[in-house]
Amino acid sequence: MKISAVKTFLVEGIKYNWTLVKVETDAGIHGWGEGTNWPGSPLIEAACQYVGQFVIGMDARRIDYIWTKIYRDMHWLGQAGPLLSAISAIDIALWDIKGKALNAPIYELLGGKYRDRIQLYANYWFIDSDHSPASYAEAARATAAAGFSALKFDPFAHIHYGYGDDLSDRNQLDPEQKQLALDLVSAVADAVGPDLPIAIETHAFLDGPTAVEMAHRLFQLGFNCMWYEEPALPEFPEAIADIRRQIPLPVCVGERLHSRHMAKRILDLQAADILMPDITRCGGISEMRKIANMAEAYNVPVAPHNPNGPISTIASAHTMATIPNFFRQEFMVKDVAWRNSCLSSALPVDNGFFTLPARPGLGFDIDEAALSERPGLRTAPSDRVFYV
Repeated sequence: MKISAVKTFLVEGIKYNWTLVKVETDAGIHGWGEGTNWPGSPLIEAACQYVGQFVIGMDARRIDYIWTKIYRDMHWLGQAGPLLSAISAIDIALWDIKGKALNAPIYELLGGKYRDRIQLYANYWFIDSDHSPASYAEAARATAAAGFSALKFDPFAHIHYGYGDDLSDRNQLDPEQKQLALDLVSAVADAVGPDLPIAIETHAFLDGPTAVEMAHRLFQLGFNCMWYEEPALPEFPEAIADIRRQIPLPVCVGERLHSRHMAKRILDLQAADILMPDITRCGGISEMRKIANMAEAYNVPVAPHNPNGPISTIASAHTMATIPNFFRQEFMVKDVAWRNSCLSSALPVDNGFFTLPARPGLGFDIDEAALSERPGLRTAPSDRVFYV
């Protein structure tokens, strides 16, 4: 069964473009993948197109061989970035093809499922808020009422976004900015109560001393903290490990760890309590499962990063169904109106859980016409990126 064509689709999303890929075969079976990353999604699309041409003529059933050949043949481009997103998209699509060819869901091909439902945590629940404590509290209450048992947000986002042109201004907060972040967390925690965990995102925008200080001040609030995310950039695994030793909050990293090779350093240094690889960045289903298996050997749970398009959500759920050390999976609560309408059936999300489909492959197909109606932006935006 040879790969005969690879098509790419850059689609407008609520946060940034989705990069979707359709892989076709000479057997008449196709599969869908996703390589969404940001900013610079046109770079991801171009990488998917280039890698797509590279794999034409290969046997679509040789998933691990194709993954390894792309990675090794193109490794001079680096072990992260657009190349890994392209590998991710192709890999997910090949698993979809194999599942359809064998008439089995992907989770069955990965060894069978530990669970039928994937517990989700909510992100992007706050997009209608005005960065005031009262509006965040109102949105948090609504999210909890919808059945989500955990949520995440960046209380420093109002500082990162559009705050001057000096990058150092974003790393060092003044007293008013620190207090506003604390007030936002307090308001959200009071709104949802002590039983609902809250993950605190920092996007690695705080310098080391500030990250440590704010972790201690957040701990003093006494709320149920699920984790403190990315207290330093992935280039500094030793610094992340050092911060983890200094603070009373659990540390979660991984959205910028591309492949098991980058994740291993974090695990070796005991830098994370929870690992959060992103299936559209780390190498797809194949690599996410390898990362999860490796994390299990270090007694570290996995909570996939997933602020992406629908294929990312579906592929992550299939993978997480098959590992014992799954914790929670990220989900964009508020998204574009066409997220479900472009799928053959709506995402099976209810009361904070994703229910696994019993259909072959990913269990979903995509309407290409619906994608073409929402083309993504292919030029650099003039405004700043909103980190969530």
